This record gives sequence, structure tokens and C-alpha cells, in this order.
Amino acid sequence: MERPSAVERSLREAAPHEIFDVLRSAVEHRHRARTVDLLLADYAMTRLQPVGVLPHTCAPVSIHDSAPGRAFGAQEPHCVYDRSASEVTVHLPVSVRGDRLGILSVTLPESDGPAPDVLEDLQGCADALAHEVVVAERDTDLFLRARRVERLTLAAEMQWQLLPGRSCSRPEYSLGAQLEPAYAIFGDSFDWSASADDLYVTVSNGMGEGIDAALLTNLAVNALRNARRAGLSLSDQACLADQAVYGQYKGSRYLSTLLFRFHLPTGHVEIVDAGSPKVWRVRRGVVETIEMEEQMPLGMFEDTEYVPQHFQVEPGDRLLFISDGVYDALSPGGERYSVRALAASINNTRLLPAAQVPRVMLQELLGHRGATPAADDSLVLCLDWHGPSARR
Repeated sequence: MERPSAVERSLREAAPHEIFDVLRSAVEHRHRARTVDLLLADYAMTRLQPVGVLPHTCAPVSIHDSAPGRAFGAQEPHCVYDRSASEVTVHLPVSVRGDRLGILSVTLPESDGPAPDVLEDLQGCADALAHEVVVAERDTDLFLRARRVERLTLAAEMQWQLLPGRSCSRPEYSLGAQLEPAYAIFGDSFDWSASADDLYVTVSNGMGEGIDAALLTNLAVNALRNARRAGLSLSDQACLADQAVYGQYKGSRYLSTLLFRFHLPTGHVEIVDAGSPKVWRVRRGVVETIEMEEQMPLGMFEDTEYVPQHFQVEPGDRLLFISDGVYDALSPGGERYSVRALAASINNTRLLPAAQVPRVMLQELLGHRGATPAADDSLVLCLDWHGPSARR
């Protein structure tokens, strides 16, 4: 059997739109596979879409009640046996650095299940494919098209291209985030970036809807990234973004934004609350809000000075950043989604990994809202702090 590095080398040398074809040929050759399919999670994180087939001409696979969905949720290989056909289908997670992209499904001609070394090799192939898909998306639309069950609005297209991913993990922390409605986003956004010692997280709730909201958010997020990459402090990052937004809109448009810097070796947190979405914490089973000094939104006034606040996270803490679109969601009867209902939802999802929490919470919100059209974005970002001890 060839070493996995041979497959990785073949993927790197392939044209971006052909990497899955190359991977499929390699798996068929190495393991006599009967079928090899790549399914990618759609923007709403409810379906798995086959790559290479236009979304409007194929039947998607549910993430919630299917064999591929089970492997996707557990992030572990899942085998389905067909004794009559003497074959087994192995569903393997396709993920990179905690970002769950989809599932690689391989049907093998054996009814007793793959040997451990075969399963390990298949997972290695899925991992190599995940890395190449992320790189290939810069140069081909093949994988991006497979992620959509329906057409995105232009504003949603702009917003999704702005996001860093939907989940991420390191020994110190795990992150997961989701926007709803996925295919017609208004102005909410999130961003994160990590170095050896720091994790930066921002959550924004912009004014307006459609293209105007997307342009405002793009300006603010890129201003924050520009300041962060220049090595500025958290408060100076907020000031620079504030000046950029005010310079463009003169106070007629602005963003409510949370800026965090987590010091990974110590768990010390620096925060700037610029009229932000709410923050909740789950610590030792207790659900509570974190009270902060709310300062002016970015771009509301000229030359606003931002003062950072500080607190400490402990191993086992869970932080949730929740936008106004969740609090303000109305039922068909006009009843607002209550803080009590939100706290119950947070408690109900306490045993789920961070990557799954936002989707489940937003599903509960949709149950409250029913068929009523969304009046605003709903954003949930979940961060689980594992602590510096895990890092060591």
C-alpha cells in the first residue's frame, strides 16, 4: 500500500477543480472501492450536498437523521453494512483544524467491516482532502456551489465570503458560530484569529439590510483586521474601525461590536464592548449573563475613545455571544423570544460540543418564530475554554 503522502502529493499537484476526482481514483485503486462520494455541509448546516451535482438537481442528505449526518455530528467514522451486497459504506468526517466541511463516503466490497489500518488510511485521505478543499476554494467555485441548496442573496454572498469559517479548535479552546437565515443574511458577522499566545474574537451587529448592511460590515471587519494585523492594541483596533466607519458614513450608519482578546497561557480576557450583542457564560452548570460597560457603537460618533475591560475565564467555561436578532425574534402571535427561553436553550445544549451549539440553538429559535419571516439576522457564537493546562 502506498504511503498517505503519495495521495497528498497527488492532491497538491491536481488542478483545483479536479482534486476530488484525483482522491476518488486513489481510493478506488488503493481499496477497490465501489463508490466514493464527497458531501459538503450547506450554509444552513442542515444538509449535506454531493460535490459535482448542482444543488437544484439532486436530493440533499439530512445532517440530522442520516448515516453521513451521524458521522458529521460525532466527527468520527461511521460504518453502514449491507450483508446482502457484501459491502460496507464508511462515512468519514472531512474537517480541518476543527472546521467541519463535510463527509467522505466510501463503499468497500466487504461485509465484515474495514480493518483498522484501512480505516486509518481512509481517514488520512479524508483529512488530506479537507486541507486541499480549503485551498482550492480560492481558485474554483466547484465546492462553494456544492454548499448551497438554494441561491444566496448578493448580500449573503458577501457576508459568507467575509467569515473565517464556522468552527475552529485548539487545545486551549473550541469555537463554533452560525448565522440565520443563512441564505439571506442582513448585517451580522463574526471573526476570529489566533497566534501563539492570543485569540482574537469579534462579533458585530450592523445596521440595515441587504447590500447596504453587507458593505457596512465589510468595511468594519476589514478595518478591524487591518488594525489587528498592524499589532495595535484592542482599544486601538476599535478606534481605527470607528474612524473608518464614521469617515464613510458620518454617523448615519454604525455597528454594535464586541472585541475580545484571550491570553491563551493565562485565560485573561480583555474586552471592548462597543454597544455589543449580549454575552452569556455557563460555569459549573450555572447560566448567567456577563455584565459589561457598554460603550458607543463603531462609527456612531467621531473620535470615540474605547476603554477595555477585563475578566478571567476558567477551564470548563462556556461563553456565548448572541445577537439582537435572537432576543427580538417574534412568534406568529407576536410574542418576543424571552430571556428565560434563551437561558433554557443554553442549558439544553450544555453537553454538546461548541461547533454544534449555534445550529441547535437557532433551530429552537426557528421553532419559536415558525413561518414568520425573519426581521433581522440571528447570530450565535459559542466558545468553550479548555484552559492552558490542556495546552501544556
